Amino acid sequence: MPAMPMNAENIRKYRTWFMIYGAVLVVLGLLAVALPNIATLATSLMVGWLLLFAGVFGLIAAFSAGQSSAGFWWNLFIAVIYVLAGLAILFRPVAGMLTLTILLAAYLLAGGIGKLILAFGYRRDIPKAWGWVLFSGVVDLVLAGLILMGFPETSLWVIGLMVGINLVFMGVSLMVAAYHCRDLGSSLTPATG
Repeated sequence: MPAMPMNAENIRKYRTWFMIYGAVLVVLGLLAVALPNIATLATSLMVGWLLLFAGVFGLIAAFSAGQSSAGFWWNLFIAVIYVLAGLAILFRPVAGMLTLTILLAAYLLAGGIGKLILAFGYRRDIPKAWGWVLFSGVVDLVLAGLILMGFPETSLWVIGLMVGINLVFMGVSLMVAAYHCRDLGSSLTPATG
């Protein structure tokens, strides 16, 4: 069954379910914000399982295609790395939390630098937007700095806090979309005749 596209008509039609889904995400997000240590551990374990499953399926795909297929050895290598990384995180979740925190800080640092460069390029071309891009880049750099300055202690809570904040905003956005789509029924129905 194909996935239902997220358009205004589907949100309006199933708005009650989208409201419930949004509310559940907000509650889970608030729990993650309130208990960031547990949410960080849960996220680390989830990433471990995802890597393990991806690696196992990669191994199955590589061996199913056979050694004569293009990229067999590369695909096999990547699948083995996924399996090993997944097992490492599952057997040593605290080390996984440390690694994920370093990756998050590196992502924010690279993203912040990229946004700063982009912002100064936008300064001439899009003068009304460049300040927001610059601000976003500075926020990324500040967050990366805070994570790294408090490392390794930040690895115990930062991932869970970020996941929680993301869940809250995602849930709120779904509920707002569902609320505002309630009156679109007549304007979205195609004309017949």
